[in-house]
Amino acid sequence: MALSMYQASVPAFQKHLHALDGLLDKAAAYASAKKVDPSVLLSARLYPDMFELTRQVQAVTDFAKAAPARLAGVPVPSYPDTETTIPELKARIAKTLAFLDTLKPEQMQGSESKSFTIKVGPNDMTFTAPDYLMHFALPNFYFHCATAYAILRHNGLDIGKRDFMRRQG
Repeated sequence: MALSMYQASVPAFQKHLHALDGLLDKAAAYASAKKVDPSVLLSARLYPDMFELTRQVQAVTDFAKAAPARLAGVPVPSYPDTETTIPELKARIAKTLAFLDTLKPEQMQGSESKSFTIKVGPNDMTFTAPDYLMHFALPNFYFHCATAYAILRHNGLDIGKRDFMRRQG
């Protein structure tokens, strides 16, 4: 049996959203233990021209909600990017996970033959659904997950690969 678009997307997004949620728990505990204002972590970045932690988490959730929505042919949920605290970022992750829970495999059946055009910055980009998922959405999702992890690790959190690859649940 072939791997479905649902199987290739939703479980991967769910697993790493749960892992990122766990990393944010560790960030909150670290800030409390070290008496560091959590906003210091949230505004941290790896390099001056890169997004800060808050924007990395927002980007993770943006890809996690947009890709499956497009594949299922449902509207992409829109979230304002207004989070300024760890609990607000965790709520955004929870909202994204709740959205993913509403999607059913049948909604994505046949999406392999879809194509669509999306706005990427000032450009319109047209993708087949498999190319969009495998070569745009998932790589971007993992990039922002890994960068969020790296920001926290760089700022002293005692986290490792197991935290990044955490099992769902």
